Amino acid sequence: MANYPNTLLHIAGAWRGGAEGRSIEVLNPANEEVIGTVAHATQVDLDAALAAAERGFATWRKISAFERSKIMRKAADLLRSRADDIARLMTLEQGKPLGEARVEIMGGADTIDWFAEESRRTYGHVIPARAEGVYQLTIKEPVGPVAAFTPWNFPINQIVRKLSAALAAGCSIIVKAPEETPASPAELIRAFLDAGVPGDVIGLVYGVPSEISSYLIASPIIRKVTFTGSTPVGKMLSAMAGQHMKRVTMELGGHAPAMVFNDADVELAAKTLAFAKFRNAGQVCVSPTRFLVQENVYDQFVASFTSHAKALKVGDGLDASTNMGPMANERRVPQMEALIADARSKGAEITTGGSRIGNKGYFFEPTVVAGATLDMRAMNEEPFGPVALMRPFKEFSDVVTEANRLPFGLASYAFTGSAKTAQALAAGVEVGMMTINHLGLALPEVPFGGVRDSGYGTEGGSEAIEAYLNTKFVSQFGL
Repeated sequence: MANYPNTLLHIAGAWRGGAEGRSIEVLNPANEEVIGTVAHATQVDLDAALAAAERGFATWRKISAFERSKIMRKAADLLRSRADDIARLMTLEQGKPLGEARVEIMGGADTIDWFAEESRRTYGHVIPARAEGVYQLTIKEPVGPVAAFTPWNFPINQIVRKLSAALAAGCSIIVKAPEETPASPAELIRAFLDAGVPGDVIGLVYGVPSEISSYLIASPIIRKVTFTGSTPVGKMLSAMAGQHMKRVTMELGGHAPAMVFNDADVELAAKTLAFAKFRNAGQVCVSPTRFLVQENVYDQFVASFTSHAKALKVGDGLDASTNMGPMANERRVPQMEALIADARSKGAEITTGGSRIGNKGYFFEPTVVAGATLDMRAMNEEPFGPVALMRPFKEFSDVVTEANRLPFGLASYAFTGSAKTAQALAAGVEVGMMTINHLGLALPEVPFGGVRDSGYGTEGGSEAIEAYLNTKFVSQFGL
């Protein structure tokens, strides 16, 4: 695995090119050079993947949860043993530093382990009956073949939650992985196959996203749809799935408020939030974006946060000294430039950053925008890049109003020394996840999902497997 591979589709137990022989170039975002290709699926390939998923479901659902769990645990171990090689592939195709890539892979293995254990605990229950001799039972059954659609920002993490939950429940799955970052997802799939998952159970395809999603969702074989990505696309796919009465899980965009109060440990808040903001070059759906800081500590927080941003070394993710790699694709650069130009035109102060670095590779400076106003585009559109927006607030009610102003409700952050304030935030902010005085999101054992335009359903915690299960009621008398 020393060199970047040309990535193939996986259909019906075979790694193969597309039926029409088409492929898509894969670029290294650090230097814009072509490093390989990925096979392009067309309708013929999708039909083969659907037929395999139907066969795979019939096979996999009959394998006991105990045996499925053992296979999944083996897949997790294989993923850990291959982490260094896969991390290099991820850095080459996505840009993030090697250390971040390896953390993602190891976290993915932990996610597999979590769902492997959950598969053994898909309990039904007995309901007390009204009459003697009647037994009332609920039974959990796999919903059926799953279609999963995932983005490029976390090539393994975004797939492994869906894949692990589906397999744990007894479902087969077709993964439509990102064309920009195809090799590391393929290695994730390979770990499961090498661990003993039958070849028909997992399909892997790449191609034109809109064509693949519309075809798979409309197929009567697919019974469950799961998507991570932007809110507009999520709404479109949800509507599509609704037309066919298919269950969906949607993990969509965010615009996370990070609320810092006068009684907070300001230096800890600045250091912790700067780390969270610039991880993966800010290309994180739960990235803190609107930094809402109480007036008395606003200047101190902005100065400290800016200092942390300036200290980051931006460079090729393969360089061990790099703290932040390039953005993942070319279109991210003009989007950042447009948002920052808009902020400047409306009176913002750029305390650091604000520009592209060099003219080769998609590098962008860690950027801090002070004095952000509500009419700025970046305060209303998810930047999805290394841009931190600073805005002071006066009263508790002001910060809650701002936190809830946008239609998004994925993640939120808060720093305060007051238990009363923490409890009031937990009650008052409309959001799927909140972490207070530390970074506590996205662990396998805790819920992961949003509300409002950030989607619905969870991809973590004990609740996550429920989206892949049907509940059947059985009432029995006299036997």
